Amino acid sequence: MNMQRKTAKASTAVLAVLSAFGLCSSQAEAGPGTNVAKGLQLATDQGRVDSNKEQTLTVMLKLHNQAAFDKAVDALYDPESASYHKWFTDADFARYAPTATELKAVTEELEKQGLSVISTDPQNFSVRVHGNTTVVEKAFQTELHNFTYQKRTFQAHVREAQLTGAAGELVDSVAGLDRHAVHPQISFVKDPKTGKALYGKKVTAQDTAATLFNITGTPLSTATLYSLRALGTTLPVATYYGTVYNQGSPRQAVSYTPAQLQSHYGLTPLAKEGYDGTGQTIALVEAYGYDAAETDANLAAKTFGLPALTSKNYEVLYPEGKPLDPGAADLTGWTYEIALDIQAAHGIAPGAKIAVVASSGQDNEDFIASLQYIISHKLANTVSNSWETDDEIISGSAEENAFNSILKRGTAAGISFQFSTGDSGDLGLGSPAGAVGIPSNSPYATAVGGTSILNDLNGTGQIVTGWGTVINVLDDVFIADPPSPGFVGGAGGGESEFYAKPSWQKALKGSGRQVPDVSALADPYTGFPIVVTIEGSQLAIPGYGGTSLASPIFSAIWAIADQYNGSPLGFAAPAIAKLKTGQITDVVGTSDLQTGNPAGTIFDQNGATFYSALDLFAGASLGQTQTQFTSALWPQNFNDLFSIAFGVDSSLTVTPGWDNVTGFGEPNGLPFIQGVTGKTKGAAVAK
Repeated sequence: MNMQRKTAKASTAVLAVLSAFGLCSSQAEAGPGTNVAKGLQLATDQGRVDSNKEQTLTVMLKLHNQAAFDKAVDALYDPESASYHKWFTDADFARYAPTATELKAVTEELEKQGLSVISTDPQNFSVRVHGNTTVVEKAFQTELHNFTYQKRTFQAHVREAQLTGAAGELVDSVAGLDRHAVHPQISFVKDPKTGKALYGKKVTAQDTAATLFNITGTPLSTATLYSLRALGTTLPVATYYGTVYNQGSPRQAVSYTPAQLQSHYGLTPLAKEGYDGTGQTIALVEAYGYDAAETDANLAAKTFGLPALTSKNYEVLYPEGKPLDPGAADLTGWTYEIALDIQAAHGIAPGAKIAVVASSGQDNEDFIASLQYIISHKLANTVSNSWETDDEIISGSAEENAFNSILKRGTAAGISFQFSTGDSGDLGLGSPAGAVGIPSNSPYATAVGGTSILNDLNGTGQIVTGWGTVINVLDDVFIADPPSPGFVGGAGGGESEFYAKPSWQKALKGSGRQVPDVSALADPYTGFPIVVTIEGSQLAIPGYGGTSLASPIFSAIWAIADQYNGSPLGFAAPAIAKLKTGQITDVVGTSDLQTGNPAGTIFDQNGATFYSALDLFAGASLGQTQTQFTSALWPQNFNDLFSIAFGVDSSLTVTPGWDNVTGFGEPNGLPFIQGVTGKTKGAAVAK
């Protein structure tokens, strides 16, 4: 697969960004050849980390004959190779792993410096250690500082870091010197005026019907005329006409049930033939965990006619032990994420086992430990990760290489790691380049972007757009003149500035690894309903999404593909890139503005001003240039009228073929399954 770090371009591009911002060097030594993150120059240095702060690090050792290892991994995915899909065994890894003597030398040096060993990898690839800031700084000959960037706080080292002594030459990378909080990529429907969650209802285990909470799988309705008048005034007045989103009860919500999503992705005939993930395990990498997750999932399962989760098909594992605070998931938003991941994966592949792997913290080093745990314990062949650590632009080689090393080993073992690509489009940078997050940018990660699913008012099918949602205030007591659009979320993507383009993306533009590879439903405004317990109250909430939804959906489909294949398919991204027309659904922009897209006229003291759909949504987000999208009027109640656009994702754009919002497209059932497996079998072929 010829995957390499993109060193030269990374240096040039990031320095160009720094220059554009008028930033110069401070304490961070971000020059060529250093493992200090160049992007620190974009952040504000808040000073030294507290000397007594406890730190946990994962120290990764260099492999023997890295080039031969990379070549051997590539061969696993080459159909012409004798080792095609013959996944690495422990003996295979041992040929490239550090020796016991090398691991001992690194471990002894770490202990000599005052760090205590927590665990070592069974195959000698890494050692996990613990100590305070003072000890870590001395051991790695650097300083640790706190930084802030765009309202986020993180820790990073500001001088070239290397383990003291001769053992330092044996170290490849260190996770934990730079500590970025891991962010769930979850989104939900918000009240456009308050920004708070719009939906939610308490339920009981006996009241399963209440969990449906008046949801509809029909987002769009026929065009309607609205005449508006500002409260208590003669002018302005306005008239708007167009397709209507979510027409009906003000508290109705657009969400798709598991059965509707199975149908959308062409999985229903496969399930009838027994291909529902049976015999497979889907691992979900989370933070903290929460005790009611199984109860919540089973209420959702009962409501939607799915099998219950039991000790036979569900487990929770804590690689670092349970968190000290049992309410940590509630406080940090992970409760919603965990509920969404479990219920989405179970809804798409109800025959698969769900394994929740929950860390006791929520930074990059904790999650690397969880990924390591999955590989070492051979826990699953498909892994969903609905999270990212931070923007590539402020990361450094220490963090990038630590994630990539783990994911490459997983790829060799026949595991496919899926990662959400983010919920903020191009991250406000106004350019696809450099807008990707970690670790979805890794050439050994399958990056999952997002879509919106709408009904086609001109036919019987569905319209699928890239996920990028803009909401426009038209009337909330006072008529907005002119209307005020706002970008509320969209799938992430772009070109990596750190990793070169892998060989399986050779037909794509650019020289860097392109994100995403594939996509699935992510738009909360065409979302998914969940049941979740928050602070003791069990709630039924529709309208959840984000690429947090897309990742478990695709991971569940990949588990079904593994079942159909009869053995693990391994890393999904290269197989997706090889699919032919008809084996994956290409997501494209609407051919032109759909009939019924809203338009209107505002009359004020200066006369009449006409606003087309393009006028209503122009300039909604940085770099937004799309002219092909689907939009509608959204009446909230008697006084409030909004308009909503689907497929307007910042500067990222949906195009025919691969694009930086949806990748190569959405899975489409049997053709997709047969395309990635190369097999046809059973009566499902005729469905």
